[in-house]
Amino acid sequence: MNSESKVPQIERIEMDELACWRLRTADAELLVAQQGAQVLSYQRNGEEPLIWLSEQAAFKRGQSVRGGVPVCWPWFGDLRRNPLDVQAHYPADSEAPAHGGVRSLDWELESVEALEGAARLVLSWDSRRTPLPGWNGDAELRLEIRLDQRLHLKLETRNRGTAPLALTQALHSYFAVGDIHQAHVEGLDGCDYIETLEGWERRVQQGDVGFAGETDRIYLGTPSRLAIRDQAWQRRVLIEASDSASAVVWNPWIDKAARLSQFADDAWQRMLCIETARVLDDALLLQPGASHGMAVSLWSEALGD
Repeated sequence: MNSESKVPQIERIEMDELACWRLRTADAELLVAQQGAQVLSYQRNGEEPLIWLSEQAAFKRGQSVRGGVPVCWPWFGDLRRNPLDVQAHYPADSEAPAHGGVRSLDWELESVEALEGAARLVLSWDSRRTPLPGWNGDAELRLEIRLDQRLHLKLETRNRGTAPLALTQALHSYFAVGDIHQAHVEGLDGCDYIETLEGWERRVQQGDVGFAGETDRIYLGTPSRLAIRDQAWQRRVLIEASDSASAVVWNPWIDKAARLSQFADDAWQRMLCIETARVLDDALLLQPGASHGMAVSLWSEALGD
């Protein structure tokens, strides 16, 4: 392979209403939407996709695309389930968007570069330039996306306000799996978790996480490395996080899948969310002028390696 073929190709493309960036290296392809700084898909040559994108995904302005890695910020999920100091940044009498809202706002391209064997894309969102309606914080977000032999994401928040900023956040990663019935999550044995489907009870995980129905759990005190053991595709997907001590494990199963937008009725069999997060007990409190970066690296290995 000559040196020119090792330099990634980066191109701007249009996906219906959304401007996107396609990054190709000699070994992999990555697609990113500029809206929401949302990774849409990621696949290495000759392998099954690592990041799942819905077959019914809609690329429309003002709405998050189903699949990929949406950025959930400055709160995760239902605002009313967040710590009170996170809720205080938003009017109590207003309808708060799920997952905070920046995933459907315009971000700016800060930089893009191709180096031998690697590509890097940085997108930013500024609350002064593109306000999040109703939210009273003053902050800047940057998402650095780096592609080499692995996919690396780093979400950095800077509090530019004069008061402390409380927030929760997640990189809402949708992973592709061969068959959810044959998939297990490794690394959470012994962790406390919130069972959101049964009264938000606090429980303790016993062994690996398997799937036999709708799953929506918030794990606390999580280790830096988790893995999906995917028997159907005979691989293990590695998820290595930093500055994150919580994670969300989600699969909608049959009934909820039928109610979701941009989601085929049987798609629950082919996907699994493990979200790198800072939520509940792991919420952030940023002092004026302070910054915080949460990062995750993703890759896969054949079972037995």
